[in-house]
Amino acid sequence: MKFVDDAVIRVEAGDGGNGAVGFRREKFIPKGGPDGGDGGDGGSVYLVATENVNTLVDFRYQPVHRAQRGQNGMARNCTGKKGEDCLVPVPPGTLVTEAETGEVLGELVKAGERLLVAQGGFHGLGNTRFKSSINRTPMQATKGTPGEHRMLKLELTLIADVGLLGLPNAGKSSLIRAVSSARPKVADYPFTTLHPNLGVVRVDDLRSFVIADIPGVIEGAAEGAGLGLQFLKHLSRTGLLLHLIDVMPYESMDSPVVSARKIIREVKSWSDDLADKPRWLVLNKIDRLEPDSVEQYCQAIVDELEWQGPVFKVSALQGEGTRELMFAIMIFLEERRRGDSEQK
Repeated sequence: MKFVDDAVIRVEAGDGGNGAVGFRREKFIPKGGPDGGDGGDGGSVYLVATENVNTLVDFRYQPVHRAQRGQNGMARNCTGKKGEDCLVPVPPGTLVTEAETGEVLGELVKAGERLLVAQGGFHGLGNTRFKSSINRTPMQATKGTPGEHRMLKLELTLIADVGLLGLPNAGKSSLIRAVSSARPKVADYPFTTLHPNLGVVRVDDLRSFVIADIPGVIEGAAEGAGLGLQFLKHLSRTGLLLHLIDVMPYESMDSPVVSARKIIREVKSWSDDLADKPRWLVLNKIDRLEPDSVEQYCQAIVDELEWQGPVFKVSALQGEGTRELMFAIMIFLEERRRGDSEQK
């Protein structure tokens, strides 16, 4: 499922180092001449596409990226050290534009590509450069030029790693609120989600994945009923489906097993590829069960469905079991990506 993620960042290249004014002062060499060295070039800012990053969420916490300033020149014709470049990792598929003018600077399509977005300043010249036959003791040196400063807009078309599948009011919106910063509408009636909601789940500082809350699929969605038709086709692009079931539905709603079978029928009716996609069963709202009966009750649902895949028991409202589920998803996605890389 595609979503557009964007961020605005400021990039600042390093200024060039200033040239030095100096003269040799050595024993027995009373007129050693100028020896002021040049400054170092300022570091530049590059955007680098890397597979280890799949969202732009980190830029909301770190919007400014600076390269190092070039070192000033020194005596004895010592040139200042060049400032270190700033390499900013971005996901492949990131479009880069100038925020103020809208000018497209480039697009990073494949992992490993890099784009220069702020040129470092040029080094200043030391007074040695100005020595001539008529100017034996030059006192002038130049300053380094400033590095470029820019405001950039980054845009990324995301493909959700995980899609939430289930009947209306199964708790999909509550789950995505519990595990990410997304804030979809939540209420005690069906069809509160009228459009997809995107959330970025961070399991630690370096690992994250994208999860999508899909509008509830109802019986007949594969033939065009309800809101599900326009989103069923996108679910085939996710890496994993989480099939959410309300373990304690209201009296007017179907039993958990009947609800699950309805969704399974719709998925199979839509396409065999979607039916073959990895799908985990998530039994939600276990907080509404008696603690002593959770295992037995949930196992009865699994047995009646003859479910063969992974099963997780959670309470999206209370956050119970969600952490374990998210870590399991992250491990699954990493192994999948590793397998894809080995095949290539």
